[in-house]
Amino acid sequence: MIEVRELSRSYGELKAVQDVSFSIGHGEIVGLLGHNGAGKTTIMKMLTGYLEPSGGEIRIDGLDIAEQRREAQRRIGYLPENCPIYPEMTVLDYLDYQASLHGISPKSRRATIRRAVERTELEAKATALIGTLSRGYRQRVGVAQAILHEPKILILDEPTNGLDPAQIQHMRSLVQELAQDATLIISTHILQEVEAVCGRVLIMRGGRMALDSRLDDIGRQPRLLVSLDRDPSEAQPILAKLAGVSGVSVLGEEAGLRRFALETSDIRATSPLVAQAVTEQGWPLYGLEPERQDLEALFGAVTLESMHHQQKEVAHG
Repeated sequence: MIEVRELSRSYGELKAVQDVSFSIGHGEIVGLLGHNGAGKTTIMKMLTGYLEPSGGEIRIDGLDIAEQRREAQRRIGYLPENCPIYPEMTVLDYLDYQASLHGISPKSRRATIRRAVERTELEAKATALIGTLSRGYRQRVGVAQAILHEPKILILDEPTNGLDPAQIQHMRSLVQELAQDATLIISTHILQEVEAVCGRVLIMRGGRMALDSRLDDIGRQPRLLVSLDRDPSEAQPILAKLAGVSGVSVLGEEAGLRRFALETSDIRATSPLVAQAVTEQGWPLYGLEPERQDLEALFGAVTLESMHHQQKEVAHG
């Protein structure tokens, strides 16, 4: 459904997006993550045809967006982070206006608008002026306009922004329902939202693709972390010979303690063996825990790598 090859965008000297490539198939729900300035919004604007790339290629449902922009855009529903809605219009008038822009015939319009209103639970506010709505309801109006023409591809920038917990739960259900007929890209700062609804995550860092992974692949076979005040030459041979341990690496040193990562297929069985071996050696055991392998930990690791890379660039600059 979406093919991106060597995508780049520059603003003078600033390279906002550099050589990004990925493909997304029908029915996938993909989370697009990254800190402010990582290039997420720039990519979404290029995918929707609002911004021209400096280089690379984008295909939407087989259409080259550079050559067939209007045709490609008809297949896309887009919710910008700050949705441009008209405060002086009622919800129904605004959706009717959007339906006319999408070329939805007057005969079909009423049923189309009703379906969008029901799916976003806007019935109670349908005749209200948009300017009188809370932030959460305005966000729902933005989602309603994005799904109004039942697009094949939905690009949602911060879809749960301003929603209360009950509304967030409804939005999750709606996203999963929409994925039955469409492909979704969701950009958000809330990692729990990605874990709740997405099957795959793309993490941007400094304008480049830092990670493209299925969420199912995150967290497989976490390592066992052991904190000791021993030199690696002394501790590694002891830890490496334990039953079930296939490898030992040193993660670093802090406040005189070294952290060792043990590769093992059964953390629960290995943990008491480590404690016993350390006790027999007469060493203090300062820490024994599974390595955290969820999305938050992975995102933190990618961010830390980015900081180290920037520091090196500054040092060599």
